[in-house]
Amino acid sequence: MQFRIFTEPQQGASYSQLLAVAQAAESHGFDGFFRSDHFMVMGDGDGMPGPTHAWVTLAALARDTSTIRLGTLVSPITFYRPGPLAISVAQVDEMSGGRVELGIGAGWYEAEHAAYGIPFPATGERMSRLEEAVEQIVGLWTTPMGETYSHDGVFHQMTDSPALPKPVQAPHPPIIIGGRGKKRTPALAARYASDFNLPFGPPADTVEIMDRVRAACETIGRDPDEITYSVAQVLCVGETEADVDRRAAVIGREPDELRENGMAGTVDQVQAKVEEFAALGVERMYLQVLDLADLDHIDLASTTLIKG
Repeated sequence: MQFRIFTEPQQGASYSQLLAVAQAAESHGFDGFFRSDHFMVMGDGDGMPGPTHAWVTLAALARDTSTIRLGTLVSPITFYRPGPLAISVAQVDEMSGGRVELGIGAGWYEAEHAAYGIPFPATGERMSRLEEAVEQIVGLWTTPMGETYSHDGVFHQMTDSPALPKPVQAPHPPIIIGGRGKKRTPALAARYASDFNLPFGPPADTVEIMDRVRAACETIGRDPDEITYSVAQVLCVGETEADVDRRAAVIGREPDELRENGMAGTVDQVQAKVEEFAALGVERMYLQVLDLADLDHIDLASTTLIKG
């Protein structure tokens, strides 16, 4: 099992806090540091000091870290035009020496779109925009040097693009696609995903959803095992029950609810749940760390899951 740290900076985080978590994750042996791409706090809290832009943050982390992989989980296509996003990700890939991954989705949080003047189309159109954007981004990245890229899309038309810059990773940075959609999401993942991610679901849901992706791969003649199957889970581990309760209280969650719906509990309990997911075919976990000031939590998670 591979483990990555996943943060939600819209809940309130400065760049210095994110850097501290990323560097702690790197030093403790985690494979990746990922962040959400949102502009407004969810639930209680004021979100101070305010949102940070995902790809600006990752560009800085590309220079302030050296080995850990970096990316979004996930960038809503509603925030971006495909061409400029392809340029941004390729540039950050170069800045990091080829450590970037693009998690991309259709977008879902309508309130933040209204708050920052971003159009929020109906679900079907957002999914269509996502499908077109991924095709165009990959097309720009994989166009041979010296050639141009054109694509007569429904939402964005590209004509004789120089398709530059190229990312460091070939043929392009890994693309993460996830969700519980029954048809379009598995089909899109089968075409483009390096990582299919199932966020915040119990083990019981995992096999059925992964099987839909596997079936979509087989439909187009792709080996389903080319995709890494991952889950995202809230992390709340403690050496004692009291530690678990304390960490749950800090993030405003009930310990029992977290044990059911997250990667939560004492060391032995968390290790057992990891083994449960692994037995179902999950190969990677994104551990959502919500208290960014608790660097001891990352240390314990490393001891529990990586070094244990």
